[in-house]
Amino acid sequence: MSRVVVVTGGASGIGLGIVRRFAAAGDQVACLDLQPEAVARAAEELGVLGLVVDVGDRAAVDAAYATIREQLGPIEIVITSAGIDAAGPFTEITQDAWDRAIRVNLTGTFNCVQAGVADMIAAGWGRIVTISSSSAQSGAPDRAHYVASKGGVIALTKSLAVDLSPLGITANTIPPSIVDTPMSQAGVVSGVIPEMDVLKDFIPIRRVSTPDDIAAACVFLCSDDASSITGQIIGVNGGMYM
Repeated sequence: MSRVVVVTGGASGIGLGIVRRFAAAGDQVACLDLQPEAVARAAEELGVLGLVVDVGDRAAVDAAYATIREQLGPIEIVITSAGIDAAGPFTEITQDAWDRAIRVNLTGTFNCVQAGVADMIAAGWGRIVTISSSSAQSGAPDRAHYVASKGGVIALTKSLAVDLSPLGITANTIPPSIVDTPMSQAGVVSGVIPEMDVLKDFIPIRRVSTPDDIAAACVFLCSDDASSITGQIIGVNGGMYM
């Protein structure tokens, strides 16, 4: 059965892997991202609806969702992968840096879920999957603003599960660890994280996760087979956090 799926941050990295999986399954996918060229490439390559959206801007999110409803139909699945990395010693985090991490990672998740949930309530069926981070479970050096924003995503997801599960809507979060994406590769180039070949030796499965690993878990969590799974933290991290 084809579903209408919204994926934020869907033009690169984990989000693009998720868009690919759902598009290949025949679902009607809306790919939301802030990068116009990447959105255009994803739309052309995968035959999905591409929309340039700043998830931290609620008016922009509402306008995008109106377009999705007009072109694809009522929203049934929302997967929030849009996010930014943020690093720096706690004593040097500026107010602007703090506000930006919270605005994109946490408020952006809130905006994109709340804007679509009315359709799910009306249908009596829905799936919400947020992409958080294992750093929010373990803590991480020099990333207090990033960790706080992703910890908020985990807490928000649990609250969504309590509020929405009686209405037929599940909400779960996937907190990845190291995933081979353009964002992590940029971290390698900047010296923030080691090379992937070095990192894999510290991962129990001895390889770095891929966007498709995360996407596979999303597909399952959004299926009818996962109807009794809600409010859960589904670790897809190669055993980096247990």
